Amino acid sequence: MQSKTLGIIGGLGPMATARFLELTVRMTEASRDQDHLEAILLESPSIPDRTAYILDRSNPSPLPPIVALAKKLESLGAGCLAIPCITSHYFYDEFSAAVSVPFLNILRETAAHLKENGVSSAGVLATTGTVQAGLFQRALAEQGIRCLTPDEEHQAMVMHVIYSNVKAGLPVERELLRQAASSLRGQGAQCLILGCTELSLAKEGCGLGAGCLDALDVLARAAVLACGKPLKPQYRRLISE
Repeated sequence: MQSKTLGIIGGLGPMATARFLELTVRMTEASRDQDHLEAILLESPSIPDRTAYILDRSNPSPLPPIVALAKKLESLGAGCLAIPCITSHYFYDEFSAAVSVPFLNILRETAAHLKENGVSSAGVLATTGTVQAGLFQRALAEQGIRCLTPDEEHQAMVMHVIYSNVKAGLPVERELLRQAASSLRGQGAQCLILGCTELSLAKEGCGLGAGCLDALDVLARAAVLACGKPLKPQYRRLISE
């Protein structure tokens, strides 16, 4: 397979993008610099908030700048695109249709990984925009996987961690994330999906335990493979044990 250059639409948010790029490096089987994938990163934190638009259409739409960046990456030679922001996939059909190169879909990749590993029910920790838009619900249903989401109280806890902790650059209130996760386990979730890329930065020390899948890990794994690079064996299965 011929190597492709990865195009990344970043800044949604900035630290999650940095984490994504780090993961692609960590996951690649490489013995020298030259073995790693080529990447073009366009960092644009000025893109309007995705959840704000989904919940209230009077807010600015993030779609036009995402489309513009996708086209620019394609023109710069990217052969595969990724956007490490899950809520943005509300617009996936539109922005993927704007380019002629493959655009990785974090939702479908995550659902497929769960299916491959025999998961029948999954709880989603994500933004309210992602939850209310039914993004994971549809992706998991396509794979025959039951999708569980937090009640209003626990969803508010998840949003607090994402926006008031991670995006604000403040310490993570781990107990809030633990409570939300526990509520999903109580509903019968076999596996927990960290369904917001900001939660990749919040999970350390939270004690979420076995049966947890970080969607950002899934996207990084998919990017390495899509760009024709070898994957380290320990990243073939991403669900925590």
